[in-house]
Amino acid sequence: MKKLVLLGTAVAVAGYLGTVAYLNQFDKRQAETLLSASSLQDPQQRAVAQILYKNGCQYCHTPSAELPAYKHVPGISGQMRQDIAEGNRVFRLDRLFEGMQDPDKLSEADLAKLERVLLNDEMPISSFLHLHWGSRPDEEEKAILFDWIHAQRAAHFLPKLVEGADAARFVQPIPDKLPTDPAQVALGEKLYHDTRLSKDGTVSCHSCHQLDKGGADGLATSTGIYGQKGGINAPTVFNAAFNKLQFWDGRAKDLADQASGPPLNPVEMGSDSWEQILAKFLADEEFKAEFLSVYPEISQQTLTHAIAEFEKTLITPNSPFDRYLKGDKTALNDSQIRGYQLFQQHKCDTCHTGTALGGQSFEYMGLYGDYFAARGTPLTEADEGRYAKTKDPSDMHKFKVPTLRNVALTAPYMHDARTDKLDEAVRIMLQFQSGSKVVESEVQDITNFLHSLTGELHGKSLAK
Repeated sequence: MKKLVLLGTAVAVAGYLGTVAYLNQFDKRQAETLLSASSLQDPQQRAVAQILYKNGCQYCHTPSAELPAYKHVPGISGQMRQDIAEGNRVFRLDRLFEGMQDPDKLSEADLAKLERVLLNDEMPISSFLHLHWGSRPDEEEKAILFDWIHAQRAAHFLPKLVEGADAARFVQPIPDKLPTDPAQVALGEKLYHDTRLSKDGTVSCHSCHQLDKGGADGLATSTGIYGQKGGINAPTVFNAAFNKLQFWDGRAKDLADQASGPPLNPVEMGSDSWEQILAKFLADEEFKAEFLSVYPEISQQTLTHAIAEFEKTLITPNSPFDRYLKGDKTALNDSQIRGYQLFQQHKCDTCHTGTALGGQSFEYMGLYGDYFAARGTPLTEADEGRYAKTKDPSDMHKFKVPTLRNVALTAPYMHDARTDKLDEAVRIMLQFQSGSKVVESEVQDITNFLHSLTGELHGKSLAK
């Protein structure tokens, strides 16, 4: 009987090993096929792609990968579908490759995510490794990937000529200023405070993005014409110049595009048309003379361009954290230093990355639990997130990651104004976005670190 058991075990092991060998050959063949059809010409890019494909990243991180035969096995197929859905929700390998060919499509957050899982040896997940032995980059492969990530960060995302910028780090200091035209900025500042952009002359850009309230308004949802309430929390205008796209759902490509939206929004400024708005400014001879001395015409494009130029000056450098990154190790206290270390440990800097510590990607709200069920209130249109723009089901409940710069000044927090307490916002994020056990001492250290992100506006500290 013992011999039969041993024989059965040997057959099972042999079958398992044969399956593993087949799958590893399948991985290799698929990688070769995909790379042969790839338009990647740069040797470093092809090396990166080869490593990622060889290790099977495409199975869970692309929507249309050729899957192994065991996808039909009962009990395994369901788990595979779940792993693929979750993998595509968090990271898209096909979009990373698009970014290799077109830097405008490269995501700073994707670089951070890839680097973080490599640093932590987190991928592939254990269930994948059971059948795909060796599907984890070795030290040589990781070195190639790190070199490529740092090269991309340096070439496309690192702030130029800024002391303390470091391509090997996920977050960067803010430059002292961005290039702008002073005359256009001066006009934009006037327009930013001009209520003629609204139908009834009561609402300006500043109404919802107040410069003495952290660039927001401190309300759960802003108040528009006729006392109407918006459907989503107004994000800060400070450092919005660093966002990859604008609005929570990313529907505006840049600051000027964003500025063109609220004037015609029936709940916000409520104007009927840009022709209606332009008529007001064209009737003002003093304004018209001043504006035409800078721009060739008064139009939607020139008005919003001027507002955007002004908003590019609303960056807030020289926070204690910026000074710390530039080498002043006394700029943060012990609790804030621990908080920064925890911020990295809990992988907060993979999404809150870059110069603004955010604004570079759209992330699913509730990676480690049902955020909306826990919230306990009905879903609204504002909860759709990126889906409202793309209509792609995979974008449902994904939101632009907000900047954490000056976050201590911009309560309430989350797109739905879930809480007005910064430490509670930290608890929520640790639970639903990091999947971390909430430890109160860590919450307080991270909260204290976030206070160090309060910077200066035009040389004057915003700290209260």
